[in-house]
Amino acid sequence: MAKPSEKLAKSLEVLHSLQERGVVAIRSSDLTRTHRERLRQNGFLQEVIKGWYIPAHPDEAAGESTAWYASFWRFCVVYLQHRFGKEWCLSPEQSLSLHAENWIVPRQLLVRSSKAQNNITALPHDTSLLDTRATMPEDRDIEEKEGLRLFSLPAALIACAPGYFRQNQTDMRAVLPLVRDASEVLELLLEGGHSTIAGRLAGAFRNIGQDRIADDIVKTMRAAGYTIRERDPFETQAPVLLSARAESPYANRIRLMWQKMRVPIIERFPAPPGLPKETKAYLKRVEDVYVTDAYHSLSIEGYRVSPELIERVRSGNWNPDEDDREHRNVLAARGYWQAYQSVRESIDKVLHGDNPGNVADDDHRNWYREMFVPGVTAGLLRPADLAGYRNGPVYIRRSMHAPPSPEAIRDAMPAFFDLLREETQAPVRVVLGHFIFVYIHPYIGGNGRMGRFLMNVMLAGGGYPWTVIPLEERDAYMAALEEASVNQNIAPFADFLARLVEASLKDESAI
Repeated sequence: MAKPSEKLAKSLEVLHSLQERGVVAIRSSDLTRTHRERLRQNGFLQEVIKGWYIPAHPDEAAGESTAWYASFWRFCVVYLQHRFGKEWCLSPEQSLSLHAENWIVPRQLLVRSSKAQNNITALPHDTSLLDTRATMPEDRDIEEKEGLRLFSLPAALIACAPGYFRQNQTDMRAVLPLVRDASEVLELLLEGGHSTIAGRLAGAFRNIGQDRIADDIVKTMRAAGYTIRERDPFETQAPVLLSARAESPYANRIRLMWQKMRVPIIERFPAPPGLPKETKAYLKRVEDVYVTDAYHSLSIEGYRVSPELIERVRSGNWNPDEDDREHRNVLAARGYWQAYQSVRESIDKVLHGDNPGNVADDDHRNWYREMFVPGVTAGLLRPADLAGYRNGPVYIRRSMHAPPSPEAIRDAMPAFFDLLREETQAPVRVVLGHFIFVYIHPYIGGNGRMGRFLMNVMLAGGGYPWTVIPLEERDAYMAALEEASVNQNIAPFADFLARLVEASLKDESAI
């Protein structure tokens, strides 16, 4: 008789074969009842709705959302294809958000189909799918993105609700520059006789500085005999001049978010003390806080370290022949020590007057390499892992926010460092330096540690002391980042960091 471990191994082989074929949405018919129940009982399979499952990780706690959020879009593709074939597409509003590279998991996904029955399908973690029997766009006006059937950008701009411009200003302003010429929307506007919509789109393009497109829409519609009244659907002026040349709208999303979030940060943060006169004393305090910082930062990421282990690794007494679990922790501690030294050199440049944004742009790759070199040396990581920005997707544990594609990163990171370089307010550099970095999540690993390093380099630029984010406040820290990522509300994160920095200032003044 086969042992329980052997039976589970056979079931895992079946699951692995499905995953090798790229199957994320698993139907009951894809597995025998025995395999299905065994995998569910051992935490390798999670039910989404009756008869549909997704792969999961047995280490995830009950009620954990990570597997669902990571699988959401791919699950919806397969599920919708099963129900409707090719007779479906997402709503024009959801289409616009995805054209804008906003992959946040929606609370309710709106789907149109000629076969729909106007039903709500409840999904895990308070998400749902609403299918509505509504007018479908012409085949020429549907395009696929990651398997999802969307309204094309011109068709979505014409079909979306007028209020969407105000309700989702960041997405709409980020996506409009993707229209390179008025002809892309004029054909549909003229064919449908959409004079009111034409006036709205002309106003929207003028709002973001695309006067030529706005003028072409107005003149062409009038030449065709339509009465058109231009109206700005945003009702407020664009806060920043947007680039019409960015390959990805993600760069414009970041510029818009930055401008939107500046004022709440400045209102909440303590005034910067200014660069210290005694740079050696400042750097000495950075060195003195190392053990505490390493313990909390590594622990937040799930490493099991102690102050004693961190001190031992710092002194050079680290053993690469430890057992696998301890080895991982030792290597992480060693990498943190090496990266910390590189960050300390960056702070020295900032204290001597170098632009903090320039320093971060020039040096952050060094921090990353130092952090992971021990793992490469030990053979646990590939040398290619040091290459730089990631080439595949990543998912943030328990987050509805999905970081951008590797292609979008190549546009987003230069835009981010431009903003950091040009920013005049130290509090904004501190808060958004950390937040936007982890929002982009440019590396395959270590983004949280890198974000905290970046934050402290920006703190030095304002003369603030090195500030540790405590392990015991991890939940509040992650919740504040999630609120900023999903709801564009930076206030909780600004309040969180301001409180910690104020405590650091008091501690320093007491020395």
